[in-house]
This record gives sequence, structure tokens and C-alpha cells, in this order.
Amino acid sequence: MGEEQPDRGSDAVAPYADRHEAAVALAAELEHEMGGALRARSPLVLGLARGGVPVAAGIARALGLDWDALIVRKLGIPGHSEVAFGAVAAHAGHTAEYRVETVLRSLPRHVTRRQLRRVEREETAELRRRQQDYLDGRSAPVRGRTVVLADDGLATGATMHAAADAVRAAGAQEIVIAIPVGPPDVCAELARSVDRLVCPRRPTDFRAVGAAYRRFEQVTDSEVLALLDGRKPGLGRA
Repeated sequence: MGEEQPDRGSDAVAPYADRHEAAVALAAELEHEMGGALRARSPLVLGLARGGVPVAAGIARALGLDWDALIVRKLGIPGHSEVAFGAVAAHAGHTAEYRVETVLRSLPRHVTRRQLRRVEREETAELRRRQQDYLDGRSAPVRGRTVVLADDGLATGATMHAAADAVRAAGAQEIVIAIPVGPPDVCAELARSVDRLVCPRRPTDFRAVGAAYRRFEQVTDSEVLALLDGRKPGLGRA
């Protein structure tokens, strides 16, 4: 379905200094790949909260685009929360869930379906809390627009899959994924489900998103709110 940026090989490159440097690199890639065609399609950059918000802000600042946040939550295996069995995302009244079938087929014996449903309920509640806290319950309109989904990196791709499904359900005309780093196989899979994927670094020895950065501190609620409040008039949290 989608168009994928060529893999340029990235195993030996120096890590990004931080999310800001990653955003600048992504902005340059988007400009190179899409140029004026991107601006002609009423683009909106959506950062997957929380880590993708500073990346989206940096891309939008560099290219002069509108941006906002999109709330996503990873669904982690009980006792192994770093491993996602799925994700949930919401935008403009549309909620999308995505399941990582390969993970679900190999769950530890002690993990029950009831435990998984509890994780889903808890993360959905947290998603709604963040929608209210970050966005005052509103969502930037995406119907008929090109939407650039930005994050600080991919691991399983679950949250990005859910985000793409949510904005597609909300009426986005074109979906572009922009991420600084991700495993080659995950990037290839995602590229087939959207219109374009831009990812400058796809190391074959991918270990973790944080390994691609020199500084990779957790993004806090207050940082997200400060970035959202700092947007140009008309795109604030009113």
C-alpha cells in the first residue's frame, strides 16, 4: 500500500544527541522525500504522546507545519510490561486497538486472558486521562488531510499501528509515518499499511530505541503541556 524510504544503512552511525536532533533529521528527510507536495496537502504532524511530542514539535517548527499530540498507550504483558501485546490509540472520537499476534501466541503460561483484559481497561482509562489533561478532550481535525505520525522510535510498532488506525478512522486522506529509528522488519511491515514511511536509521542489530540516542530521558507530563501551550495561536489547548 505505502511507499517506503530506501534503507541507507545505519548500523555504524553516531547516535542522535536527543529528540530535538532526531526531529531535525526527520524534517530534512520529509523535505527531501516529499518537498512541496507535503505542504500542498494541508499537513498536520501528530506526535505520539509522550515521547513523540517533542519530535513532532521539532518537525513542525523546522517545516512550518501545524502539529498536535495523539494519545497512545502500550499494552504490556503482566509481569513483563516492557513487552507489548498490543496498543490503544484515540483521536477525534475514534479509538483503535492493535494486537501483536506473535506475542499473544507465545504468552507465558501464567498470563491469563483476564489479566490481559485488566491491562486493557487500565491503559484505556489512562489514555482518557491524558486526553483530558493534555488536550482538554479536543482533537485537531484530520479529515481530508495528510497526517504525519511522529514518534521517537519503533520497537514492536504496536502503538504506531494503533495510531494509524485511529487517524484513518477519523478521515485522514494520507498517512505518513516519521520515526528516527526502528528495526528493518517492523519498518517494512508498517510501510505496507500506510502511504509513506520515513525512517533514516534501521540498524540490523537493533536493541532498543534508547540505544539510538545519547540522551533519552523520559518525557514528562509537564514537558508535553509546555510544548502544547507553546504552539502558535489557534492551536492551543483552549
